[in-house]
Amino acid sequence: MAKDVKPTRKNLMAIEDRIELSERGHDTLEQKRDGLIMEFMDILDQAQDVRSEVSENYDTAQRKIDMARAMEGDVAVRGAAAALKEHPEITTQSKNIMGVVVPQIESSKVQKSLDERGYGLLGSSARIDEAADAYEQLLESIILAAEVETAMKKMLTEIETTKRRVNALEFTLLPTLYENQEYIEQKLEEQEREEIFRMKKIKAKKEEEEAAEEAEAAAEVAAAETEEPEPAD
Repeated sequence: MAKDVKPTRKNLMAIEDRIELSERGHDTLEQKRDGLIMEFMDILDQAQDVRSEVSENYDTAQRKIDMARAMEGDVAVRGAAAALKEHPEITTQSKNIMGVVVPQIESSKVQKSLDERGYGLLGSSARIDEAADAYEQLLESIILAAEVETAMKKMLTEIETTKRRVNALEFTLLPTLYENQEYIEQKLEEQEREEIFRMKKIKAKKEEEEAAEEAEAAAEVAAAETEEPEPAD
């Protein structure tokens, strides 16, 4: 509270410095918040597209695998899947978006050519190949979705944190500092008025004393001048 602050010029200067620093910090955080929101909206649009792509790829892959099982049988489909020797590899890096570290996922060996799948051309059919293609595309879209969704969550968390900081400065810290500043300024003005009034009283009293001394001195002079001289012997 303002009454807990000592009304001194030193404290007033310290509060003014804090106000200036807090206002700059508030403006910076507002700019960061607005920038994060714009970045988040871009990622959100991308996430919606990726989700739609995952859903479409999943439906396509499910149709392809159902067709392969119906035409080639479960044993042939499982045999083709078991023949895979080189499994997909995923590496993660990071990138910075306005101070927020988000993942960047790189994948390799996801989509393969026919001779890379391990089951051989003679041991498969076009339907198994189509199912494999569909699931490779589905996996690629899932990896991209994981990257985008994680980035979106991290951005949203940072936006909420930045908003709380902006609100804390705008509605708590700065109002308190302004209140303390006003309180100290009022107290200093009161002290200044009291000091001026005290100095005026001292001056007036001193003038009265000087006037009294002058009057007393004048009276003594007048008395001396009117005093009758003693008769000579």
